[in-house]
Amino acid sequence: MARLQSRQPAWLLLLAALPFPLSAQYTLYACVTSTKDYVVGAKLPASGLFLKASDSVWQHAGYNHPFLTAIDYDPADPSILYLAAGNALIRAADHGKTWKFLTGSDVTELRDVAVDRNAPGTLYFAHSHGIRVSRDGGATWQEIGAGLHRKYTEALRVDRRQAGVLIAGGEEGIFRSADGGGTWRIAGAAGFQILRIEQSPHDPCEWLATTQKGGLFASHDCGKTFENAGRIGAGRNLYDIAFDPADPKRIAVAGWDPGVLVSEDGGRTFQPRNTGLPRLAVMSVAFDPAKPGRMYSSVSDEALYVSEDGGRSWAKDGLDGTVVNRMKFIPMGPAK
Repeated sequence: MARLQSRQPAWLLLLAALPFPLSAQYTLYACVTSTKDYVVGAKLPASGLFLKASDSVWQHAGYNHPFLTAIDYDPADPSILYLAAGNALIRAADHGKTWKFLTGSDVTELRDVAVDRNAPGTLYFAHSHGIRVSRDGGATWQEIGAGLHRKYTEALRVDRRQAGVLIAGGEEGIFRSADGGGTWRIAGAAGFQILRIEQSPHDPCEWLATTQKGGLFASHDCGKTFENAGRIGAGRNLYDIAFDPADPKRIAVAGWDPGVLVSEDGGRTFQPRNTGLPRLAVMSVAFDPAKPGRMYSSVSDEALYVSEDGGRSWAKDGLDGTVVNRMKFIPMGPAK
C-alpha cells in the first residue's frame, strides 16, 4: 500500500518562515532623543533607551544618552542589545541595563547596526565614514567600506538567510555585498541618499528602501537590484519602513509630510493614515508582532502614538516631547 505524504498547510509554512513566532512575547524598545525646548547648559532630559513590555508603561533603561540611532540584538540571548550611538557602538546587556562601549574615539556618528544571525559573534555598523565589522562579538573591528566611493552610510542590513550578504545605503544609492563587505556593487537608487532599508519577514527576497526625496525603492530578487516603486513620497524624506509580521500584504512607510502611509496590497498602492496625529512629521513606525492591527508611530518632538486598527486612528502612547529615532520589537527569549 502506498504511503501517504504529509503536507503542511500554507499558513503553517508561512509562520515557520517568520523571524519570530507570532505567539512569542515581545518588548518594544525605542531609541529616544528629548530635545524639545532644550536650552544649552541645562540638564539633559531623559533620553536614550526606553522599553515597554506588553501593555506596561514606558521605562528608561541604562544611561541618559542624547543620541541613539539604531538597535539590534543577539538572537541567542535577546537580553543583549547593540546600540548605534553618536559616540560608540554600545553593548547593552540585561535588557539594556548594563552598558559597555565596544568602540573608541576613532569612530563617531554611528548610524545603524546589524547582527548577522547566521554567523555567531559577527556584528556590523554603519557610520559617517564607512562600515565596520567585528567577528568576535565586538572585541576587534575592521573597516569594510573601502569599496564605497562616498563612505557615509546611513542604513545597513544583513540578509537573514545568508551570512555575509549585506545591503547598505549611503549618499550614492543602495549597495550589495555577497562576501561580508569585501566587495560592493551598486544595486539601485543611484544618486539618492538612502534613509532606511528593510527585508520582508515573509519573503526574504523582498526588500524595500526609503530615500531622501527619491521615494520608495523595491527589490524582488534578494536585494540584487532595486527599482523605484512609484511616486510614493517623492520630493519628501521617507524615514522608516515596517512590514506587518501578521499580514504579508501590509506595509507601512513613515516620512516628513506624508506622515504614515500604509499599503494593504504588498506595496503596490499606499494610503495616508494620519487621523489623530498632531502633524505629519513621522520619524519611525513599527507593527506589534503579538497584537495584529496594533502599530506605533513617532511624531517628531511630539510623542509616540499607537493605533489598534492598522493606522486608521491614532492615540498618544507616551514619550511626550521626544523624537524616537528607531523602534524595534525584540522577543523576550531566544527562538526555540
